[in-house]
Amino acid sequence: MGRLRAGGARGPGVFFVLPCIDEYCKVDLRTVSFDVPPQEVLTKDSVTVSVDAVVYYRISDPLKAVIQVANYSHSTRLLAATTLRNVLGTRNLSELLTEREAISHTMQVSLDEATDPWGVKVERVEIKDVSLPMQLQRAMAAEAEASREARAKVIAAEVK
Repeated sequence: MGRLRAGGARGPGVFFVLPCIDEYCKVDLRTVSFDVPPQEVLTKDSVTVSVDAVVYYRISDPLKAVIQVANYSHSTRLLAATTLRNVLGTRNLSELLTEREAISHTMQVSLDEATDPWGVKVERVEIKDVSLPMQLQRAMAAEAEASREARAKVIAAEVK
């Protein structure tokens, strides 16, 4: 009838549910993981990259998860995608490629703080893949090759 029954949530075991009056919601307390779909992100130095991640979360308070938000799983997924874009938008491309763990930790803390009122505990966030545009990959490869050639010429000049 739109209210939580006296005594709060029921644990495992047998309990009575009145059909047409009571409604029950089963909540899985195990850790759940999901893939954040690839997000097109504009970094601080105006490079567009495609980044995807994995988020691991569990329900810490089943009552809050059912009462405070309509669909905690869907809401957590949307929030993870948004947080990924926001956190990566404040970083340079070089930081994005070298500081994945720090970025993952920042995302995890931000997500955990936002989902705490929902009874959701974000345990871990991992950045899976960073895809650069083909033109940028070619430019970076050409730059690396030029620096190797310059180093080779310096070494060859020192040997003579």
